[in-house]
Amino acid sequence: MLKSAISGSAPRNSHSRVVDELGRAIVGGTFISGTILPGDIELAQRFKVSRTVLREAMKTLAAKGMVVPKTRIGTRVTGRNNWNLFDADVLAWHLESATDTRFLEHLSEMRLSFEPFAARLASERASSDEVRSLYAQVEEMEKANSMESFALADLDFHMALLGASGNPFMYSLGALIEAALATSFRLSSPFGEPDLQQETALAHRRIVDAIAARNPENAAEAMDRVIVVGRDRITGALSPRR
Repeated sequence: MLKSAISGSAPRNSHSRVVDELGRAIVGGTFISGTILPGDIELAQRFKVSRTVLREAMKTLAAKGMVVPKTRIGTRVTGRNNWNLFDADVLAWHLESATDTRFLEHLSEMRLSFEPFAARLASERASSDEVRSLYAQVEEMEKANSMESFALADLDFHMALLGASGNPFMYSLGALIEAALATSFRLSSPFGEPDLQQETALAHRRIVDAIAARNPENAAEAMDRVIVVGRDRITGALSPRR
């Protein structure tokens, strides 16, 4: 799941293909909130699937909070406030649609609300083995030879740090948005720009240095900086050029 989020591709059966294409269309605004989706016959023909497959796909989208069936009316697209943003697919569709950089800002705001504090806790609680593991992930970022390998090392670093916080809720929260983190790191990967790749790895190393030095303030500040720089890099890349 996570590797496919980073690489941007995954094998799909008929059910998952319909869910994926409709989900992307809804998030991307092709079907806006409040509208009624085309009927089952039309959609079944469009996707070349049976009505049974289509109904199961609609159930999946309904479980994500994105559509709701209305008797004698059809299937209506719900308001965005009803969508389950902790769902891996919904998160990935938002990040990949690049239609609204505000979503990326919201994700960064959420990360800023807990990752710097996790770094603070890690500076107080991380074991020597956990610190060594964090340094190892930084080294993987330094020597990454593809966008995917850098993004995976970045993801592993942040998840390992949440684990090193010693608070299981921190790790569980990270796991909830892990697919979004993977996609976000893919979008912000500096691979192809050697100086920026080393600079990004160094920024992560500063976090570990502060944790190893048992300096919670510096650890929190370094994590805050990494998140903000990554956010700005993504939004800058996705913003339309004038």
